[in-house]
This record gives sequence, C-alpha cells and structure tokens, in this order.
Amino acid sequence: MQTVTRLFDIPHYQNENFPLEKAFVSKYKGEWVATSTKDYIAKANTASRALLKLGVKAGEKIAVISMTNRTEWNIMDIAVLQIGAQNVPIYPTISEEDYAYILNHSEATYCFVSCTEVLEKVNSIKADVPGLKNVYSFDEIDSCNHWTELLRLGEDESLQAEVEARKEKVQPEDLATLIYTSGTTGRPKGVMLSHNNIVSNVLASKPRVPFNQGSTSLSFLPVCHIFERMILYLYQYCGITVYFAEGLDKISDNLKEIKPNVMTVVPRLLEKVYDKIIAKGADLSGIKKKLFFWAVELGLKYEPYGANGWWYEKKLGIARKLIFSKWKEGLGGNLETMVSGSAALQTRLSRIFGAAGIPVMEGYGLTETSPVISVNDQRNRGWKIGTVGKIIEDVEIKIASDGEILCKGPNVMMGYYKDPEKTKEVLQDGYFHTGDIGEIDEEGFLKITDRKKEMFKTSGGKYVAPQLLENRLKQSRFIEQVMVVGEGEKMPAALIQPNFEFLGEWIKRHHKDLSSPEEIVRDQEIQNRIQKEVDEANEQFAKWEKVKAFRLTPDAWTVEGGHLTPTMKLKRKIVKEKYRDLYNDIYGHSDS
Repeated sequence: MQTVTRLFDIPHYQNENFPLEKAFVSKYKGEWVATSTKDYIAKANTASRALLKLGVKAGEKIAVISMTNRTEWNIMDIAVLQIGAQNVPIYPTISEEDYAYILNHSEATYCFVSCTEVLEKVNSIKADVPGLKNVYSFDEIDSCNHWTELLRLGEDESLQAEVEARKEKVQPEDLATLIYTSGTTGRPKGVMLSHNNIVSNVLASKPRVPFNQGSTSLSFLPVCHIFERMILYLYQYCGITVYFAEGLDKISDNLKEIKPNVMTVVPRLLEKVYDKIIAKGADLSGIKKKLFFWAVELGLKYEPYGANGWWYEKKLGIARKLIFSKWKEGLGGNLETMVSGSAALQTRLSRIFGAAGIPVMEGYGLTETSPVISVNDQRNRGWKIGTVGKIIEDVEIKIASDGEILCKGPNVMMGYYKDPEKTKEVLQDGYFHTGDIGEIDEEGFLKITDRKKEMFKTSGGKYVAPQLLENRLKQSRFIEQVMVVGEGEKMPAALIQPNFEFLGEWIKRHHKDLSSPEEIVRDQEIQNRIQKEVDEANEQFAKWEKVKAFRLTPDAWTVEGGHLTPTMKLKRKIVKEKYRDLYNDIYGHSDS
C-alpha cells in the first residue's frame, strides 16, 4: 500500500487504490477531454524527464500562471515536485509589476502560462526578469513554445531512472511550493509550504468532508490559491473525478452539463447565485410569487438537525418539493455539499442553502496554515451555522489574551521566503499568529469575529469591528461592496459601491431616467433607498458601532481597479485613498 508523505505520492495512491478513467476532465474546442490516472502519471513523468533535459536542478523554482484551472496545471505540478523542484503558482490577475516582483524574488527559471492574455503580461516584463530562461504555454499560441514540446522532449525514457532517484531524495519536510499572498498592504509575501504541510492537511481534512469515491466535482476557484489546490489533492486522494470549469462566466452551463456532487465556493459566488434566484422570484406573480417568498422566509429561519421542531420540518418538506427542488436543479441537480472558504459566509446564506438541501460547509484557514484549521461537517452534529466548524485533527488552537487565534501543527508554514523578519513577527513559540480574532464555544466550534488589524477605535475610544458591519450591509441587494471607515473619527461611516445591475432593474420599475453610474449615485431617491437599507442593518449593532453616514461610489470595485485582492478582499488603504474626497466630505475634513 502506497503511503502518502509527499504530494507526488497522491496520484500513485489513487492509481493503486481506485484508478480512474476520468481523473481530470478539461474542455478543449467545445469537447470535454478526460485524462485517466494512468495517463496523468505517465505525462507527469514525461514532463519531469523533459525538465531534467532542460537542466532543471533540485530546488529550482518553476512558475505557473493560468487564467482557468486545467489538467495541464496538475500534470506540471507533479512533474516539477517529483524532481525536487518547486512550483510557484501566480495569480493571473495581478499587475505586471507584481509578476516581475514574484518571478525575480522566487528566481523562477521557467514559466508556464495558460493563454495569450497571461503571455502578454509576462512578455511585457520579461526584460526585467533576467533569470527567466523560457516560457511555455498550455493554449496553442504562435509566438510561444507549446507545452507539448516538453512532452516530446521527455519521450526518451532512459532518464526515468534519474526521475526515480530524484523522487527518492525528496523528504516530506522539503519545500514544495511558494505561494505569494496577495497582501492587502505592501508587496506579496512568499509563503513556504513543505510537502508535509499540505499532505498533513489533506489527510486531516479527509475525515471531515463527505467526499465519496466515484463522485464528481467541479473545480473553478483559482488553483493558485492554496484552498482550491489542497482540495484538488484531496479529490485525487478520495478518488473523485475533477471537471475543470471553463471560467466564471460558464459556471452555470458547466453545472448543468456535469451535474457535480461537490464543489468548493467562496461567499461572493453564493451571494451572486442567491441574488439571481431572488431576482427571478421577484419576476413571478400571484400565487407563484407568494409561494416563492414563503419558502425563502422559511429558509432564512433554517436550523440543522430539525432544531426548529416537527412543524417547521413539515413546512420545509413542502418548500423543498415546490420551490427549493428547482434551485437544486439549477445547480445541476446532484449537488450534495459545497465547501466554503476564503472569507466569512453570511449566516443567511448558510441557512437558505441548507434549507434548500444544498448545505454549505464553511471552513477557516490561511495560506500560512496550508490552509485548513477548522471546518464544519454535516455528519455527527458537526455543523453549526455562524461558526467555521471544529478544529481538524493534529492542529492546535489557542486564543490569546487579546482574542487573536494562534495555531500550531504540521500544517503551519516553514516561513516567508527570504524574509526572516516577517517570519519572526508571525511565528512565535511554534504558534502562528493568524491576525484573526475569534472564540471557541462550549461545544468546540470556532467562531471568527474579526480581523485584528482591521478593528479600529473611534475618537471616543470605542472599538469597531468593520467586517461584521460590512457583512450585514452586503446582505442588501442594493449594495455590491462596502467598506466601513472611521478610525480616529467621531463615528463609523461607509463607502458603498451600489449593485448597479440590481439598481438598473429598480430604476426601470420606478420609471426614472438615469443612465450613467454618476447620475445614479447622485440621485436623491436612490440615496434615500440605500439609507433605508443602512438603517435596517444598523439595528443589530450598538450605538457607537452604527454607520452614521455613507457615500456612494460611481465605479465598480474590482481586482483590476486595485480595490480588491485576487481573493476578493478589500484593499482598505487603497479604497480609502481612491475615495479620499468622499471620506473628507463625510467627516468635514479639508484636503490639506
């Protein structure tokens, strides 16, 4: 029996225990093309031999930048790791300047890109990255070496003995990957994760997820993010077929084609799915509309394990039959579980999707913890809405005196690459300081209450936790993005990017003549309507926490615009700077 101690052991473990005809499935020119476990291993070996021919040494860094998840990514990952080199995944959407910084800082010698868009960005900074020897592409691009050239180069099997010798030398404690975190401030930091960091996390997460061998998954979250990457290793370890979505815009189509049993999500996606469903419900009329919103009202009160009593469960059964079954159908019909990570999930989403029979298991972790620290599990009463579940095995958590969550375990990173100072700041006495504030309840469930660095004091000396306010405000269909401000000021306030798509429909219904975003945010009636949403959200907060004023921004907050990190977190400093005039207007400051 193959024991898994290094990441490249996982495909062999799958091959020995449940070889799949469809290990990975990607779409090429409109056709789904499957790669079996056997082919996956064979192609990884071929690519490894080619890398040896190119002179790649143990310890060398190979960058991979892909706009979408795809089979080639996983083949190259194993090919790089099993010769003792390291994989450096890079977010495709970051700036050219950050591309150059990461490629230089990691000293990457080769780079694999997915498509023309990424290639153009790499080409634009190539002259500033002297250590980069060559670039290969997964798509066929005239001006770039195609990755199949590598497969041809590695056809000579005489080098396989050297590949095996290299594999033998790789220890579980050795560095496997450098993941550059998209910092909300400053330069990206290279998180060093060993084989054992990630493997231990895969093995400890397995008992917590109801992944059944032979199931089908849909993968679309960026695989350069450790959450999706660890999940891909976990799928392989559990014998689950992985389909790669064609892109965010095609998820709806892909769900219907593939009918997956499981997928990972981020809260932002669930918010969008929910908003779309509600918008469809709003278009209904008469008894159909009444029934729809009756089911939604019921769903928003959902508690797991029949905690609301038999009469609620009876009504829920009717709602599932008449309304929620259609929601499930829209997501392919077979979805049993969604696993959510990367940001806080609003409890209303946990409730409504749970009521619909598509439970969302929220977990918690960071890149630095490979990533899972805790996760909900529907089985054995291991699911509690409003928490991020119980701590996984072999991971230890303690809450510091100021409420910060500290983590110790085999999943904690080796440190930040070439940055002993920053490493020392966060790793103390074997504990990683997460920067998150939380508590563990009497049943052992972990609850995150805020980001330590994001909490602020008003001039009255009162603490405000902006994320709690923001998550509540974002429940409004009128609000797309929001940032609560007020550090050192007399009161909290908010900068709000309205949901222009929803407002467009609202404007039509109210027969208003507004076309540009600038006109929309200046319109008094719209401002009054959003004020109503803010007042409603304020109700559950203490007097000093309430948002006393807000300003609307005319532009959309995006990754490209610099408002958000690639994982959709707010770049608070930048957002505040961009809307300095609105901020000054709220607090009556002059620009001087």
